[in-house]
Amino acid sequence: MNIAAYPKYESYHDSGVEWVGAIPASWNVRRGKWLFKKMDRPVRPEDDIVTCFRDGVVTLRANRRTDGFTNALKEHGYQGIRKGDLVIHAMDAFAGAVGVSDSDGKSTPVYSACVPRVEGTVNPHFYAYYMRHIALSGLLVAMAKGIRERSTDFRFGDFADLALAAPAIEEQTAIVAFLDGKSAVIDEAVRIKEEQIRLLAERRQILIQQAVTRGLNPAAPMKDSGIDWIGQLPAHWEVRRNFALFRETKNAGNAGLPVLSVSIHSGVSKEELSEEENIRSIIKIEDRSSYKEVLPGDIAYNMMRAWQGGIGAVHTHGMVSPAYVVARPIADLVADYFELLYRTPAFIRQMDASSKGITDFRKRLYWDDFRDCLTIAPPKAEQEEIIRHSSDISAKIQNAISLKESQITALREYKTSLINAAVTGKIKVV
Repeated sequence: MNIAAYPKYESYHDSGVEWVGAIPASWNVRRGKWLFKKMDRPVRPEDDIVTCFRDGVVTLRANRRTDGFTNALKEHGYQGIRKGDLVIHAMDAFAGAVGVSDSDGKSTPVYSACVPRVEGTVNPHFYAYYMRHIALSGLLVAMAKGIRERSTDFRFGDFADLALAAPAIEEQTAIVAFLDGKSAVIDEAVRIKEEQIRLLAERRQILIQQAVTRGLNPAAPMKDSGIDWIGQLPAHWEVRRNFALFRETKNAGNAGLPVLSVSIHSGVSKEELSEEENIRSIIKIEDRSSYKEVLPGDIAYNMMRAWQGGIGAVHTHGMVSPAYVVARPIADLVADYFELLYRTPAFIRQMDASSKGITDFRKRLYWDDFRDCLTIAPPKAEQEEIIRHSSDISAKIQNAISLKESQITALREYKTSLINAAVTGKIKVV
């Protein structure tokens, strides 16, 4: 993956435009309005909604997903989109929302639907690559009319006045064919590595689940737990209810303690999040008088998220939200073991079934219900062994995942660099 290995054009000339720079001698510079015109088509009854995504895909909304969108009650100003249109999202173009539609349909008037001003002289796919290059390089933000990122505005008038490199149509088409081919190969390599990451994460979960529910000795005598969803377990292990291992505590925190959070992905935080990190916080914490103290070795869970795995062991003396339940051990045990156990699919399902609420977002797992949940209780020495074993597994698999992630990053950076070099004439691919 070395862009320097590609040949360059025989000669270059100054484009006369600062941000365009030097271009191949055979290329010209033309403004967007001489290359494309904006269409204003009526909407047909059969048209479905077309969406322009930030990754450059322009397709029927139903082709990708149907949730997470704001649906207009009345489609004022909606316009017809046709397959092959160059579509520019006025508010999201700065983030790469420019592409060629693969479908007929309709769209919000926030989009500009562009077609070649003279048929057969411009390849919209080339300018989709080109516009995403200048968008992701930050040029459109610099030109933006808006002040905040989300209000950045790039409408057809801005595109019309933009000076663009203009190779011959045959060369545009050849560059598109080259980039389509290379992109497909790179995208497939990324897909394979993402699947490998998924399988590694799945393997990690299976190995840890086997350790916490079956132990580390495959030759250990087993017994039937008498509970379908627990099944077989080592003969010397016990099945207990949580109230035999924990009691609820509601000790008040104090202003000097860090406020900890519980994530469905990583359990209890070890320190308070900074304001920059806590970007999803809706209400800034001012009154901490009702917060609960937690001690290392406690189990804390979010009443509203326990059914999703929002539970974990505490490692830091701190305090948690009143919406959390704090369970303090009354037996000699290893809280980290129970975090792993409670976050396995079978135990999450048990907490889900014990939660009260008519819909998912209203579910609550109260202490009186958590205390009656069943749990597995191996001897403490085995709990410690299982934690060490699980940590070793996690570290090894995370190293493998990190390697795959770095490879994906390198592939995506190479793809971006290749596109940028090809559409600006830095390399010759025809």
